[in-house]
Amino acid sequence: MNPPADSSSAGEASRPPAVSFREAFLFWLKLGFISFGGPAGQISIMHQELVENRRWISERRFLHALNYCMVLPGPEAQQLATYIGWLMHRTRGGVVAGALFVLPSLLLLIALSWVYIAFGNVPLVAGLFYGIKPAVTAIVLQAAHRIGSRALKNNVLWAIAGASFVAIFALDVPFPAIVAVAALIGYVGGRVAPARFRAGGGHGKADKSFGRALIDDDTPTPEHALFRWHRLVSLAGIGALLWSVPMAALTALYGWEHTLTQMGWFFTKAALLTFGGAYAVLPYVYQGAVGHYGWLSPTQMIDGLALGETTPGPLIMVVAFVGFVGGYVKAVFGPDSLFLAGAVAASLVTWFTFLPSFLFILAGGPLVETTHGDLKFTAPLTAITAAVVGVILNLALFFGYHVLWPQGFAGAFDLPSALIAAAAAVALFRFRRNVIHVIGACAALGLIFKTLTH
Repeated sequence: MNPPADSSSAGEASRPPAVSFREAFLFWLKLGFISFGGPAGQISIMHQELVENRRWISERRFLHALNYCMVLPGPEAQQLATYIGWLMHRTRGGVVAGALFVLPSLLLLIALSWVYIAFGNVPLVAGLFYGIKPAVTAIVLQAAHRIGSRALKNNVLWAIAGASFVAIFALDVPFPAIVAVAALIGYVGGRVAPARFRAGGGHGKADKSFGRALIDDDTPTPEHALFRWHRLVSLAGIGALLWSVPMAALTALYGWEHTLTQMGWFFTKAALLTFGGAYAVLPYVYQGAVGHYGWLSPTQMIDGLALGETTPGPLIMVVAFVGFVGGYVKAVFGPDSLFLAGAVAASLVTWFTFLPSFLFILAGGPLVETTHGDLKFTAPLTAITAAVVGVILNLALFFGYHVLWPQGFAGAFDLPSALIAAAAAVALFRFRRNVIHVIGACAALGLIFKTLTH
């Protein structure tokens, strides 16, 4: 009679097999095309795919990486993909995961921007957008619920989330201030009441629901993710070259005041100000791109934001639209190369906007990996995650207001949009339908309504 297998053997047997680079590449490529719903929706998709379905990373390790990305300037969902790709397959894994998160969106926005600026408003597109906007509202609300249910493990974290919502919704407190206060609360709370500020997930509900993960709570940090001073210095040098060489080339070829050079400089600054995601930096982009440089009009900026909301990839990819329209309108390569001018400008601003994100992850990741079991580091980040849940809820209300009252509260209530939003919410919450299916169905409903009413 064979002896019973011990629990550790059973646990190892339930662990998913190693993931090849090719398999990971195909997943990151797929993610680049389905990452709708802004950062909240994108993080929700990654959680469902990587933690629940594929079990490539545990809940606790996922949340720890997310906490770090929330603190950084830049698009947190893209940085989270970069972090997990790096943890699994070294630098090339991080670069591929982060690049594929952005590349489909860039190519799609170049094509849509060209159609928009060259051919004007198309009723077909207007109808599709009419249905997609309420769907995005429901997606963000559902994502806030999903992340909150995972991250808000006790009344203290719920209180932080509630205070964060009140601060940003009612008091208009800047997001960096909310992050700083939450980190301070977590720092003090981690010492006064450490049990309240431990990262979510781990063994317990997560294990019962999802099983052992490839990168589990107790999985040792891989060799490439250990901190080394020489790696940090090398990455800083490489990053400096990747920024300075194209900036120097633009300055030498066209001069400092040229549109392309100024775009590179302006979006470098914008990339370092994106604490709290795209909506935190959009006023700065609006002020510079519309007011100071005149790269596009206020109406074009709003339409670009709609495109950014309804295409996959980070919402900050609206900068690609800004770059395309600016390069096209300014005819930086002459009147006969307008599309080329727009495409090059869109690619340039994307490069300068996302370069810091890759450097933050590849350089800072080893430092973060050394802290995933250290409460004095994790407690402030856990509190920050709780605060961000409140910010995401505010974002959902922001969407809802502009979708349901397009002319403000003084205007008419948009009942068809409300019905589409309600249908999307039922599909997501009650029937757990795929995000891409919900967006497609709502786009069709919007097109049908606009066709019938016209």
